[in-house]
Amino acid sequence: MAGSSPGRAVRVVIGVDSSTQSTKALAVDADTGAVLGQGRAEHTVSTGPGRESDPEQWWRALQEAVAGTGLAERAEAVSVAAQQHGLVTLDASGRPVRPALLWNDVRSAPQAEALVAELGARAWAERAGSVPTAAFTAAKWAWLRAHDPEAAARTAAVRLPHDYLTERLTGAAVTDRGDASGTGWWTPDGYDTALLDRIGLDPARLPAVLPPGARAGVVRADAGPLRPGTAVATGTGDNMAAAIGLGLSATGPYAAQPVLSLGTSGTVYAATAGRPQDPTGTVCGFADALGGWLPLACTLNCTLAVDRIATLLGRDREAVEPGGDAVVLPYLDGERTPNLPGASGLVHGLRHDTTPGQLLQAAYDGAAHALLTALDEVLRAGGAVEASPTDALSRPLLLIGGGARGRAWQDTVRRLSGRPVRVPAAQELVALGAAAQAAALLTGEPADAVARRWGTADGPLLDPLPRDEATLERITATLQRAGELQRSA
Repeated sequence: MAGSSPGRAVRVVIGVDSSTQSTKALAVDADTGAVLGQGRAEHTVSTGPGRESDPEQWWRALQEAVAGTGLAERAEAVSVAAQQHGLVTLDASGRPVRPALLWNDVRSAPQAEALVAELGARAWAERAGSVPTAAFTAAKWAWLRAHDPEAAARTAAVRLPHDYLTERLTGAAVTDRGDASGTGWWTPDGYDTALLDRIGLDPARLPAVLPPGARAGVVRADAGPLRPGTAVATGTGDNMAAAIGLGLSATGPYAAQPVLSLGTSGTVYAATAGRPQDPTGTVCGFADALGGWLPLACTLNCTLAVDRIATLLGRDREAVEPGGDAVVLPYLDGERTPNLPGASGLVHGLRHDTTPGQLLQAAYDGAAHALLTALDEVLRAGGAVEASPTDALSRPLLLIGGGARGRAWQDTVRRLSGRPVRVPAAQELVALGAAAQAAALLTGEPADAVARRWGTADGPLLDPLPRDEATLERITATLQRAGELQRSA
């Protein structure tokens, strides 16, 4: 990204990424995109039967991370992006009723299955854009009503994580179309009151959905360390913010550009003009934060799962070896794509001569397989089918997230996709996307145009490797057997 020019008055904006494990904040020069300061604070996630976090800790972490940039007092605008789907329940005084249910809490799988059975997968896809899984907020609310009815009865307001933090900053009960599209109860025409009635949720408990580029409000006097009166953008979900951070939009030069994100979860998505409606449930029909769409497929098990297997094997995460016939499906937390919420990790095809390095490589392969096989479905769902197989293989994948700079991840994606891979040099793309939203309040540009001006997607291009069809076929066959076993259990 460009540097600051000497003698120029620097306009500082702050972008916040409140993720599953931590909060990151970037102070950015609104005109050049230069990162001027960074802050970080950790989160605690429960390790019991579900995955929960106290929203109050997110707020404390936001304050700590923003203060850590060293430029909170100079910021002219701020925006918050956060993990999608989380169910935040607040009482009449605005305090959390209970810990938030996070996106990767799969206890709500039975409720998701019941919702789909009641309405039908096609009807869900047509109305809400997605077939709900355990991750979706609608399923989590249904779980709460079934398993903690007292907490549900005390709930006066339902928020997503980014909604909650924006409301703590401004006092305004607002959200955006991107994050709202991951609930299961939002449509392009607004909240679907019939769907809300099915799950027993009064729409009066939900935040107002602001249009793209709107201002949520200003920082309140008691919401330090930012100056009172600082402009606050609408914010969005983490995947939508990362898309903005790369300069993606449905009508810009990066329309239908495929992106593979390697983090705690793995995601593959593209910004498209067509509204996704996938009745198979593989592709989530999310809206982006700009007025277009963001068809996306997501897995629960990505970098953390592979790192855990490396630890079990006593190897460094990069210490992979080629060869062997072993297949590892690293579904340590159940899985969302494919939709196997009750699954566990599976190792198949061990031989006497299988090495630990080959087994670790098989874990990488298993984690990447679902994302890469979903890529065509993501593009097709958004009406952005690539012209030919040759064109598809010649267009680079943008590789982002914590795993993107690991050589083993890079080589795995190149080998299983057969595509070139570009690794943007910019880091913390979710926070950068939020910063671009904040900067757009000052410049009047669309947020994606701000990010493209900052050059956030620039980075080295890695040549493709021959597509490893044998490994892909071996994983597919193993996955079919695993799915049959779970369905018959």
